[in-house]
Amino acid sequence: MKPQITIKDLTHEAKKFCEKMTSKNHKELIGVTDGKAVGTYVEHCFQNYLSEKYFIQSGNSAKGIDIPDPYINTDIKVTSITQPQSSCPFKSARQKIYGLGYNLIVFVYEKIDTFDCCRLNFVNCTFIEADRTADYTITKRLIEMCKDGANEEDISAFLSDKNVPGDEIIYQNLAMEIIKNVPKQGYLTISNALQWRLQYKRVISLENTVKGVVNFDWK
Repeated sequence: MKPQITIKDLTHEAKKFCEKMTSKNHKELIGVTDGKAVGTYVEHCFQNYLSEKYFIQSGNSAKGIDIPDPYINTDIKVTSITQPQSSCPFKSARQKIYGLGYNLIVFVYEKIDTFDCCRLNFVNCTFIEADRTADYTITKRLIEMCKDGANEEDISAFLSDKNVPGDEIIYQNLAMEIIKNVPKQGYLTISNALQWRLQYKRVISLENTVKGVVNFDWK
């Protein structure tokens, strides 16, 4: 019987997966320039790799994440080193302040093609806990404001100035919550588009100095 997967297993296996994928010839991807196609390929490979070793509860796929298993609750993101970012479905302004509501595991690759070979050199892999997936700039300033004794009006005005998606009522409700529950420092860059645009350069450069953001080195 396969063991139930844990977060520790997930991060351990991600490192081994990168080693395996980096040494393989991915003939299916020769000449493929569509980053989304490459990302889908890697995501499926990783999911299959995990399912061969572990029991993973299917959970509720309606959550829209790759591994909705309640023990894992993690979305897989795959992005090229040339532009390490991807998009994520928009749900609420609250995500920008308190995180996406699930963990992220981010694979960053460099694709090298020849006429008969495709190499995916995995240059980085990062696991980001759910409460660290908020916007860096917004959370940094909100933490400072709370320390300085800002009131609900101050915070509501700040959210409005930053064009956080929402109206006056949403800002007021968020302001009340922020004062009672100061957010943790987030480490993503999240735009205000209809889909979150997530940029990962900051987390890639942290080098394991922040609890909840783990970078793996297998070289």
